[in-house]
Amino acid sequence: MPIVHGFDPPERFVAGTVGEPGNRTFFLQARAGARVVSVSLEKQQVAALAERVDELLDEVMAEGTTRSVIPAVAPLDLVDDAPLEQPIEEEFRAGTMTLSWDPDDERVVIEVFPVGEEPLELVEAVEDVAAEEPVEVLLVRLEPGLARSFVKRAESVIGAGRPTCPFCGQPIDPDGHLCVRANGFKRREP
Repeated sequence: MPIVHGFDPPERFVAGTVGEPGNRTFFLQARAGARVVSVSLEKQQVAALAERVDELLDEVMAEGTTRSVIPAVAPLDLVDDAPLEQPIEEEFRAGTMTLSWDPDDERVVIEVFPVGEEPLELVEAVEDVAAEEPVEVLLVRLEPGLARSFVKRAESVIGAGRPTCPFCGQPIDPDGHLCVRANGFKRREP
């Protein structure tokens, strides 16, 4: 039986970073009372999760079948710009993530599995693989307003990184970078 870090609902669920732009570690962090769970992941995973949560809420809004109101943007009273809870103790590194809508409770459901661990349904879909339960999972059930707040913060965290080169799209370090499109000339941050 897997260790389930369940938050239904969390008091706080955010994406955040530790370190300087260009050398940041990204985390998902959930808190309920004194219990805090931090999971590290890649910047691209944060971006993909935020984008999909936003799309999912838009789809649910468009269907119009919910009893409650789905906010189109993050409610101001739920905006969370506070730093990550300290100390940050990584439970595991995120691999596969699943996202769904629970129509009964009207909540976004996010499951995060460790690298190398797959959700049971995905394992069963692969031929000749013994279906074993994952060892650990972070399970978060978010009300729509808190989910929109997560998206807003995740977008802000992603955008706080290094600026990108207008020519090649690669990140520019504080000391510049060698731009392929500028024939190897070193470009500096504008």
